[in-house]
Amino acid sequence: MRHDLEVSHTVEVNVPVSRMWEVLTQPEIIKEYLFGTETVTDWKPGSEIIFQGDYQGHKYRDHGVIQENILNKKISYTYWTGFSGLEDKPENCSLITYTLVATGDNKTEFTWTQQGFANEDGYKHSQTGMKDFLGKIKEIAER
Repeated sequence: MRHDLEVSHTVEVNVPVSRMWEVLTQPEIIKEYLFGTETVTDWKPGSEIIFQGDYQGHKYRDHGVIQENILNKKISYTYWTGFSGLEDKPENCSLITYTLVATGDNKTEFTWTQQGFANEDGYKHSQTGMKDFLGKIKEIAER
């Protein structure tokens, strides 16, 4: 696991922080931008978070542990995915962080950060796709 690799991208979303929080924490909304993934968690620090579903005929069950949850401001969790090819153990987890900042009336600055990648290819893939991924989240939040 390459913990020295990090991808972070910020987008301004034309919604209040409370709406953005809902988009990031409600399983039925997450499913829309995470390719049909079912998310199971209570979002409490120390609780498990599970991402499961079917991708191109391959069933998956990725998971992690909620590290931090500050209402309408920040969520972070560890994340292990079977797609990484790495053994399922804590040192092979990435750290995912969502940060929200109110930037004016009905505007939110949303930053998604992933620290730690299985390899350089995964890092480059995330780097390349992050802008479009956050654009999809923005589109869902603003509708």
